[in-house]
Amino acid sequence: MKITQIRNATLIVEYNQTKFLIDPWLGPKEYMPGFEGAINPKIRQPRVELPYSISQITTVDAVILTHVHPDHWDQFAEEALNKKLPFFVQSDADQQFIRSKGFEQVSILTPQGTPFKQISLFKTAGQHGKREIVKPVCEQLGMPYDAMGVVFKSTAEPSLYLAGDTIWCPEVQHTLDTYHPDVIVVNACAASVANGEHLIMGKEDVLQTITYAPYADVIASHMDTVSHLSVTRNDLKNFSHEHNLSRLFIPNDGETLTFSLPKQV
Repeated sequence: MKITQIRNATLIVEYNQTKFLIDPWLGPKEYMPGFEGAINPKIRQPRVELPYSISQITTVDAVILTHVHPDHWDQFAEEALNKKLPFFVQSDADQQFIRSKGFEQVSILTPQGTPFKQISLFKTAGQHGKREIVKPVCEQLGMPYDAMGVVFKSTAEPSLYLAGDTIWCPEVQHTLDTYHPDVIVVNACAASVANGEHLIMGKEDVLQTITYAPYADVIASHMDTVSHLSVTRNDLKNFSHEHNLSRLFIPNDGETLTFSLPKQV
């Protein structure tokens, strides 16, 4: 398994000889304003350019979109991606939205699992910020609240859990209990709404994840890109050193990490 950090939550996951593009946000640096209702609304985003050309990024076998927020999906991705690519989403509403953009093979993932090329994909739940606090804010801004995670399973690869846009919560704990994943990707820049409430994991959430799943390698994604971040890669690296988090990986944009099944003795 290879995981390439592209930018923000955009990843390329090479799993069982199949290449998945996750949450393609492909616009150029600073093309869109910061989010109203969040911290730092005057900072334009993305804060950085893509590390590769769009054509390199979009040469894949399938796309997974965890939700349709504008820092996970944009018009540049819509225009660049082959409309015949298999596309996996979280809900009927997201399926209709992606189909309206001309994509022909849009499937909804479920907790029961969806088979694809000898891989099983399982939809998982989370909290995109504390539900009782953040959901009303999202609704006021006309944005959906829910965002899925995804578990990848195959006999040929380590199991992988993309937690998606979530804080540490009972739903994440349930996923860890259920799947016992070998590798976990967490979105960890502590993006925050105006009152300071986190929408995704920050340093303490990452620590809770690692403490609860000490057997897993954990990758921090969704870093250094959105306007409303409150934790940087350097912040998390310093935190990792302070707490001796030896199984925490914080890849730079364009960096690829490789994970394999343990060799049989």
